[in-house]
Amino acid sequence: MTDTILVLGGNGKTGRRVAERLAARGTDIRIGSRSAAIPFDWNDPSTWKAAVADVSAVYITYVPDLAVPGAPDAVAAFTETAVGAGVRRLVLLSGRGEVEAQNAEERLRVVAEGAGAEWTVVRASWFAQNFNENFLIEPILAGEVALPVGDVKEPFIDVEDIADVAVAALTEDGHSGEVYEVTGPRLISFAEAVAEIGTATGREIAYVTVPMEAYATVLTEEAGLDGETVGFLTYLFTEVLDGRNAHLSDGVQRALGREPRDFSDFARDAAATGVWTA
Repeated sequence: MTDTILVLGGNGKTGRRVAERLAARGTDIRIGSRSAAIPFDWNDPSTWKAAVADVSAVYITYVPDLAVPGAPDAVAAFTETAVGAGVRRLVLLSGRGEVEAQNAEERLRVVAEGAGAEWTVVRASWFAQNFNENFLIEPILAGEVALPVGDVKEPFIDVEDIADVAVAALTEDGHSGEVYEVTGPRLISFAEAVAEIGTATGREIAYVTVPMEAYATVLTEEAGLDGETVGFLTYLFTEVLDGRNAHLSDGVQRALGREPRDFSDFARDAAATGVWTA
């Protein structure tokens, strides 16, 4: 058995950062993606066996999200393939406040423990980086962010913290069997988050609350998003952002022994890159 670590979604928000950190440590890494030298595709189980061959640990991110139908079955089947190939440590990125995601966690746990493998769950909700690495960039550049979210507060988590927790769980002892529910250090609303981005950029950026139906129409007719993506965003805005996650957790502190990054730090650093400069 080698010390190779497979990073699924190695080009995504968290996977890219996990891979960068592991590479900086000198760890032998394998990127799990359809375009990789050894291809990996969640929709093609025939690619899984080769991807996990001679791998000691796996960072698991499910695309598009653990909330979609069939995700728990896919995670369980992949876990069976991985532990059957000799993988001894699995770290799953999961969704905070998502019943479907927790089902996937349980399926992974049962398979891993049955094979004597270690498992860790990193449970997160809304990423701070959704504001600068996702669909919210254009509205921010335009000076107005319109979302179907009112005064609900969210403990936005910095993806840098998620990556640090995941790398610790992948490379260190003492994290097996842990569910790290990770959040930022305070609760803020989307309007307050946009206001902090405005302060960091020195710009006036408005925030407007719109009905979900109108927002879905804009996503479909103007943004050109497919039905699956629109359905997922509708789920996030109407269910996950219903206030169920409006409380803090100590996952970052327990995993790393330090406080999580604040949203204002994220906004300052992102603004310095010029990503929100019109």
